[in-house]
Amino acid sequence: MNISIVRPGDLGETEISRWRDLQGADASLDNPFLSVEFALAMGRLRDYVRVAVVEDGDKIVGFFPYERHNFGIGKPLGGFLTTCHGLISVPDLKVDLRALLRACKLSVFDFDHMVAGQPTFEAHQTDVRPAPIMDLSVGFDAYIEQVRANSPKNYKTVRYKERKLGREQGELRFEWDSADGGALRQLMQWKSDQYRRTGRVDRFAQPWIVQLLDEMHAERSSTFSGVLTMVYAGDTPVAGHFGLRTADTLVGWFPAYDTEFARYSPGIVHHLLMAEHAANAGLRQVDMGKGGREYKGWLKTGDLFVAEGRVSRPSPTAAVHWMGRAPVNKARTIVTDRPELYRLADRVLKGFGRMRTSVQNQSPATVVKEPWGAG
Repeated sequence: MNISIVRPGDLGETEISRWRDLQGADASLDNPFLSVEFALAMGRLRDYVRVAVVEDGDKIVGFFPYERHNFGIGKPLGGFLTTCHGLISVPDLKVDLRALLRACKLSVFDFDHMVAGQPTFEAHQTDVRPAPIMDLSVGFDAYIEQVRANSPKNYKTVRYKERKLGREQGELRFEWDSADGGALRQLMQWKSDQYRRTGRVDRFAQPWIVQLLDEMHAERSSTFSGVLTMVYAGDTPVAGHFGLRTADTLVGWFPAYDTEFARYSPGIVHHLLMAEHAANAGLRQVDMGKGGREYKGWLKTGDLFVAEGRVSRPSPTAAVHWMGRAPVNKARTIVTDRPELYRLADRVLKGFGRMRTSVQNQSPATVVKEPWGAG
């Protein structure tokens, strides 16, 4: 096999078409974060994005998008922003990992949302975790009946709050695939407020991430596009979400809501309405991503699986990187595996967020550093 390294923008129409064909032929690759459009956008915005093109003879058999940071540290494309990464290739392709790292000029490559079971990386998986999905393959009615059966009390409560929101705040209106740039800005503002309130890093403080969402919002094709959804009570926006879709899958990315309406659980109301409209739009599933909130447990009707692991070439950089990352990864796994610890960590971060907001309000010039794990 021959491995060549290019910037995404250097891919020609032949390579782009081949990428789409490979992705479309394998159901395990049905995720917009694996699409060539996402790689092209990241390549326009970030200098460290590269693609390894794997050829067998005169035929391209795989693409490996990645980020190359200082000292040969490799990260998945999009890093902390994405919920899926991997090798876009012919089925069952197994690439020599040492040769791949050497060609990519990487000392180490960490992954935590790898498509599980890819032969190239399978031997280096240290854990495989479920990513909950809303399975809409047999229609919304079948999906909602399963949700109702799985958690009748939660379902009844949310539907009651949905009716109450409509009565007290104005008739509910759901907008699917909105082209409104102002609504996208409103969603980002809600999300920034949530990040600060819960003690986490504000993604949208980085201009390139805002630009990425703008570019994704403008993408429109049958196999890849950004999807903005909003719930309104009367003329007032109360909750929304921005995600990416393929022909069959919508991936959860940035959900948020106006805290003024928190008593109505507008985020959950939005998710159920989004699932209904996604099914009507011909989508077969909504991927909610691994880990996180309890609501995913009762909204889900299936699971995909993603893997965590690490590959490296012997080097001082790889050794230092392992010493720095291993304890953090171990601690994160322990916390996310135990709901009581997750809730405790969440309360601690929210407390930090309140403290940080209070300090910043008193002294705008004050800079408060993020605590460990706030990202």
